[in-house]
Amino acid sequence: MMSEHTETPLKKVLIICAKGSLEDVYAALVMANGAVMEGIEAKLFFTFFGLDGITKKRMNKLHTATLGNPAMRMPGGMQFPSLLGVLPGVESGVSSMMRKEMDALDMPPVDEFLEMITAGGGEVFACKLAVDMFKLKKEDLSDEVEDIITIGQFYEMAGGENTQIIFT
Repeated sequence: MMSEHTETPLKKVLIICAKGSLEDVYAALVMANGAVMEGIEAKLFFTFFGLDGITKKRMNKLHTATLGNPAMRMPGGMQFPSLLGVLPGVESGVSSMMRKEMDALDMPPVDEFLEMITAGGGEVFACKLAVDMFKLKKEDLSDEVEDIITIGQFYEMAGGENTQIIFT
């Protein structure tokens, strides 16, 4: 006898962004924006190097990781030799190329993406430990950052059924 499986819709996502590369920050932003657009409660938590994604001076100048990135490809699909990433200007060039590709897909810059997410009801938080460690202040962060909180406070927001925590 087969049991009947009932799916319950996702109600809330808590997304933790701990890396500050262009691809890691955008992964978190795309997931949060997608959740908001689907009517799913979305909360973003930026910690450690992920703070670059919400730091005013750096958020629109993120770079693509060229070293230690086995999935990196050159135009045409050939694998990008990791060793090239140590050459001056290579990381900036790759990052510029990635931004051009993202622009062609109408992906907004980080500051606009954060505005879209919060305008749709999403919330953005910074990790207190990381903010203190990197000697940042609230005014250093995007205006879209609701608060600087501990991971414990963030986990308290995870209550309720059908909640997922996603770590990028």
